[in-house]
Amino acid sequence: MATTPMPTFKTARRSSFFKRWSFWLLLLAAAAYGLAFAMHWDNRGVLWLRERFVSPSERQASVWLPDYRAVIDAKLLPGMESDEASDLAYDPQTKTLFSVMGKNPFLVELNLQGDVLRKMPLVGWSNPEGVTVMGNGLLAIVDERQHLLTIVKVDANTRELNIANFPKYDLGPSKNQNKAFEGVVWDSRNQQMLLGEERPPALFTWKSSDGQTLTGDKQKLASNALDMRNLSALAIDPRTHHTLVLSADSHLLLELDEKGKQVSFMALLGSFNGLNETIPRAEGVALDEAGTLYMVSEPNLFYAFKKPAQP
Repeated sequence: MATTPMPTFKTARRSSFFKRWSFWLLLLAAAAYGLAFAMHWDNRGVLWLRERFVSPSERQASVWLPDYRAVIDAKLLPGMESDEASDLAYDPQTKTLFSVMGKNPFLVELNLQGDVLRKMPLVGWSNPEGVTVMGNGLLAIVDERQHLLTIVKVDANTRELNIANFPKYDLGPSKNQNKAFEGVVWDSRNQQMLLGEERPPALFTWKSSDGQTLTGDKQKLASNALDMRNLSALAIDPRTHHTLVLSADSHLLLELDEKGKQVSFMALLGSFNGLNETIPRAEGVALDEAGTLYMVSEPNLFYAFKKPAQP
């Protein structure tokens, strides 16, 4: 009768070795999948593939984020290391930028090179996280902690703003009260405010009858395009009227068309789009009429991006 040979010590050791490596490979694969799922890399991969088939005319009709390259990379906003830059807005009348600081509330005006022109303390605000320019000196500021939107007036002589002096709008409760409304941008074409809830990411509109006050109540927009971990800021391109949605946690800037469909994206990672290093925590984004893209990151970093053809 034939007998089954006993496994040798070498065979047993080899089997144990492969079992251990198989376990670690499976664990690594599971971790990689979890990270990819959390960062929505699978969705970015689909969009990246789709971008390969977009015609030149379609790219011309969009913002087309893949073409942008950093021309100002991580410039320090002096004296604001502990203030946490939270949003950014462009004013076409003054040709300047406005940013809010969330940790120590104040409004700062910058030139287009990221130099500080003036700081205006925000008295009565707790945690300003969003700002947008409405025109004629009007700005809207969102306070995430107080769940308020305040419309303020700023002119060349403004040195301080007190929340008690301006009209306020209650944004209502959020699913996660600590991750409430952060994004805000004025939609001049449709005379409405576009609001972004941080987590879970969601978009809302709030109509205006006169471009100065809000009427009725905000309305939630149905959107399947916000496949990102959080929503940090919003911007509207004045040329195409496409919306830019920024996510600090996903290191992502996403372009949506007027129907809310994904068009293009930019990864805010080192070695992409001319960045030397990953943007640590991108919290604000703005576009001017020439198509230049501006961004701020916590704690006090300023960025500008242009397409190669731009002057």
